[in-house]
Amino acid sequence: MVSGARKRVTLDEVAAHAGVGRGTVSRVVNGSENVSPETRQLVERAIAELNYVPNHAARSLAASRTDSIALVIAEPEARLFSDPFFAGIIRGITSELTATGRQLLLTMAGTPEERANLEGYLSGGHVDGVLLLSQHRDDPLPGFLVDIGVPTVQGGRSIGPQVVPQMVDVDNHLGAHVAVEHLLARGRRKIATISGPIDMIAGLHRLGGYREALMLAGLPESVAHGDFTEQSGARCMRELLERVPDLDAVFAASDLMAVGALRVLAEAGRRVPQDVAVVGFDDSSHAQFTGLSSVHQPIEDMGREMVRLLSSLISGERPSRAALVLTPHLVIRESS
Repeated sequence: MVSGARKRVTLDEVAAHAGVGRGTVSRVVNGSENVSPETRQLVERAIAELNYVPNHAARSLAASRTDSIALVIAEPEARLFSDPFFAGIIRGITSELTATGRQLLLTMAGTPEERANLEGYLSGGHVDGVLLLSQHRDDPLPGFLVDIGVPTVQGGRSIGPQVVPQMVDVDNHLGAHVAVEHLLARGRRKIATISGPIDMIAGLHRLGGYREALMLAGLPESVAHGDFTEQSGARCMRELLERVPDLDAVFAASDLMAVGALRVLAEAGRRVPQDVAVVGFDDSSHAQFTGLSSVHQPIEDMGREMVRLLSSLISGERPSRAALVLTPHLVIRESS
């Protein structure tokens, strides 16, 4: 009797042998730097002892090079269509994809149900790679993508460990710092901020840049927490006017929140910039139409760089650098 072929060792078996989680093994196999040297040694020893062979070839055959990539946005659908950030980055992505011949699949992962459906779809090898945007704290999706071995590039850093090694971001801390320095140079001394959500790295870093600039100037901070929407900008502006009625400047961590703030300031009879100077972040079409000073982040460049990095990963190349951080600059208009 002829025995059958030896069963392939699985990722789970390696994890059990090494005494670590499945995701840790996957990160070692996929070359992630987010593993301690001691843990990496444990996993590599288990791989050698079990004669584990990563099944990259099988995955490639299953995928059959679909010539498509998924853009995964971890936000509700309403925010996708209201926030100009997403329109800008999609323009950059599609312009770069045109040269590669690949198609773009836009997917949402703003709810647990959407994420579960997406995980099932991506596990089936229906795309060659993933571009991941708008990650919140404790989102399990980055770890899942690393676990299944799909090439992934993340837009923006993670809060906490950087599970996906390949990342393109904008220096949000610097942008916010420059915005507040501009307001200080205009003679403003009671500068408040409407922050973005602090479970997102952009919100956290823009708040940090604001705080650093005020600390260096020896001035107190006044913070109201928004969520990058116009409605939250209006709500936070009302809150700030109640708490700091004599404020003379506001840095809003997105243009949409700045637009909401401008509306409330007009309702309150505050002149901009004479009484209250306002600076936003994004340099979107809203800033251009309203005369809003704003931190320009190279959104389309970010999208193009993400595609370039992902194309290298899909082709099996080792990227020259895993992380790329782009530099913003301030565009000064009538509001400050």
